[in-house]
Formats: sequence, C-alpha cells, structure tokens
Amino acid sequence: MRLPDDLLQVLRALREIARPRLVGGCVRDWLLGGNAKDFDVEVPDVTFEQLQRALAPFGATDIVGRSFGVIKLRLGSAEYDFSLPRRESKTGAGHRGFAIQPEAGLSDAEAAARRDFTVNAMAYDPFSGAIIDPFNGRRDLHAGILRHTGPAFTEDPLRVLRGFQFAGRFDFKMAPETVELCRSIVDTYRELPVERVWGEWVKWAEKSSKPSRGLEVLEETGWLVHFPEVAALRGTVQDPEWHPEGDVFTHTAHCLDALVKLEMWKSSGPEIRRVLTLATLAHDFGKPGTTSYSEKRGRMRWVSPGHEAAGGPISDAFLQRIGAPRDVVDHVRPLVVNHLAHHQGGSSEFTDTAIRRLARRLTPASIDELCAIMRADHDGRPPIYTPESIARIEELQARAHALELQSGGPKPIVQGRHLIQLGMNPGPSFKPVLDQAFEAQLDGRFHDEAGGLEWLRNRLQGPAHEVD
Repeated sequence: MRLPDDLLQVLRALREIARPRLVGGCVRDWLLGGNAKDFDVEVPDVTFEQLQRALAPFGATDIVGRSFGVIKLRLGSAEYDFSLPRRESKTGAGHRGFAIQPEAGLSDAEAAARRDFTVNAMAYDPFSGAIIDPFNGRRDLHAGILRHTGPAFTEDPLRVLRGFQFAGRFDFKMAPETVELCRSIVDTYRELPVERVWGEWVKWAEKSSKPSRGLEVLEETGWLVHFPEVAALRGTVQDPEWHPEGDVFTHTAHCLDALVKLEMWKSSGPEIRRVLTLATLAHDFGKPGTTSYSEKRGRMRWVSPGHEAAGGPISDAFLQRIGAPRDVVDHVRPLVVNHLAHHQGGSSEFTDTAIRRLARRLTPASIDELCAIMRADHDGRPPIYTPESIARIEELQARAHALELQSGGPKPIVQGRHLIQLGMNPGPSFKPVLDQAFEAQLDGRFHDEAGGLEWLRNRLQGPAHEVD
C-alpha cells in the first residue's frame, strides 16, 4: 500500500514499541485497486499514554477521543486517527447506545469483530505487507458480497444504511444471511438520528458506481418502507411501448445507473453529484399519484399527466425527511418539475425566450444539470433509444450555451439604481417596474444595460398604468 511519507515516518517510530497496522476502508479500497486514503491506524499492545507519547514529537495531537482509545494526529494538512483495539458492548437503544472499552491485548479477530462487514474488517501490516483477515473479508471483497462480521451487527441499525451505500458504491450484493439480519431489525430505524441517515444517503448519492444496488438492498431488507416516496414507485405501471423495462421503480434504477456513466456526473464535484443523483431518484415521484389507464392518441394506455409538477412537493418531503439541508432541497426540486421541458412544445425549435425562462425557473439548478437528468431519463428505458429525444436534449444544451445560460439563470439587468438615475424615488413603486423590466429582458426586448435603460425611459414616459 502506498503511504504518505510523513505517515510512514510515524509508523516506523511506532514499530519500536508496537505492531501498527492500517485498518478499515483504506485496506478495502486498496484491495479493490483504488487509491487508499483516509488512513486509520490501529496500534495493539500499548497503553493510551504510551501511544500519546510516541505521537507527540510528530505534530499536534487531539485526545478528545480518549474514552474510545483514539488520538488524532495532524501532519500538515492531513489528519490521521490512531487507536487502540477496543471492545463494544450494547448498553441502550440506537446508534450511540454502546459502551466502548479500549483493550490493548485483544487478538486480531477480537479487534476486528466490532466492525460491520467482513470487507471492512481487514488490516494491513505496512512493514511485512501481510493482510490480516480473520473473517475472510478478502474473499467476500473479490466476490462482491456484503456479509456481516458477526451477530452483533444487529446492535447498530445504522449498519443497514451503511450496507445500502456500500452496495451502490462498490456494486456489491448483500449476503442472504445478512439480508435476514437486516429484516429482523427493520423497526429500529426510528432510533437513528436524522443526521446519520443523511450521511449515508450522501455517500450513496456522491460515490455510487451502481446506485441501483443500494435500492436493491433497501428493498430486499424491507427498509424501503422507511422511504415511502421511493417505495411507491414499485408497482406503478408504465406504458410498455414507451417503458419496456417495467414499472417506475425499475425505470428509476436504470436511470440512476445511466446517470453515473455520464461525463457530467463523473467530472462534477461531490455537491453537484449529490444533487444530480437525488434529482434522478426523485424525477418520477409524481407518477404514483397521477398514473391512470386512459385513452391517448386513439387507444387505451398507461399515462401519468402532470407527474413532473406533482413530483416537486413529494421530492421536498422525501429530502426533508432524510435530513437534506435546505439548499439541496431547493436545488433538486426545479430539476424534478422541469425534467420533461425538452418534450414540451412539440417539434418546434427552442426560442431564446423559452430558454431564458427555463433557466430562470431552474435556479438554483442549471440547464446543463437538467440535460443530465433528461439524458439519464432517456437512457433508463433499455433497450429503447430515441434519436429524436437525444437531439432535443442536445439542441437545448447547445442553445443554452450560445446564450451563456448553461450554468445558471439570467440576472436582471435593470436595477433599482437605474430607476433612481432616471428620477424615481425609492419606494413600493420600484418592484412592479423592476418586475416588468425583467420580463421584457426575458422576452429579448433588450440584452445589455444600454438597451435596458432605453426600454426603461420609454416605459417611464408612457401611460402610468404601464408600470402599475
């Protein structure tokens, strides 16, 4: 495993008194062929005081985790956790209901037993290169299986949601016996603080390589019941001619897997990835309440008129329940309610005015983000490929780029200072004039400050009712 030089120096010093090893996610990620990061070090056979003295010469240490046997060491801009092996015993309900007892002399198997899944219970000796694997995690890692380490798994309900996000991130399936354990504690979800629930959804949304695997885990464990907006998609029928893949749940799963293959998703930062994934998950939340078997184009078929608008408040409710911050809720909603904008207006070309108004409606989201959702929606109907739909998406994106509106809505050109400049006194009369000016700008009546001033002069010289 490739280690930072400064961390390696610390490990060499610790080797004089103990047997330090890397543990947890960094070992898993390294064995999967990725770049190991977030290095955590476990140091058996020493006391907390001995560990603290050994680390002190290398940098600032933080012992706020003393009761857990954890010391944080800052080396430059990086921070590393150094911990003693420890036991955990259940003392109460919920994710935090544990007594933690550091115990220097624990065996490798005893130290690893507190971890959730076998793939996270491996350790690595940085000097011998040995992989310490008492629960056969390496076997499960190569097989793509999430398997609980032991019966204590059920003591912490957060582990089910960790399984959900690990499945999506690594394209893993959950072992049948682990599924059964998860089903046995489905009622303990209410014990979880909402911020921990959100933390697992964030990891799924930002890091998944196959998001549908996460939804699969929620469904097979019975934990989908805690997310009713997603659960309602299962069994919501779609027209088989347009959606041969199946119901809305199946469609959404395909859309999510298609999204993470798009260049925009792969090249975006975690905040945008999060929004795109959650918007794709929510884009058809309105279908369960709007779907009916009705006549359309001369024959009976399954239709969902108005589902995009109906999905807005449902998306809000879902995101708020799982703990999403307000800025995420407000960013996702316009992508949900506008995800069919490329189908509106038939085959007519997108006008500049239509694109300006769309960009305005989308704020704080962008047309580039909307096009990613549209493309994922299209690709989520295998094996259907509709060149006309792809062409519409590409045309919308190209026109938005030409108007420099691909990454945000238009900003009002006419401001209050312009009204003052033309002799108006600040007051309630400002707002209707500024609103009219912005509408005129969206209609293409002017494109710059000079044009805005000219429009404003003409407006202010007209009849009074024109600015009321």
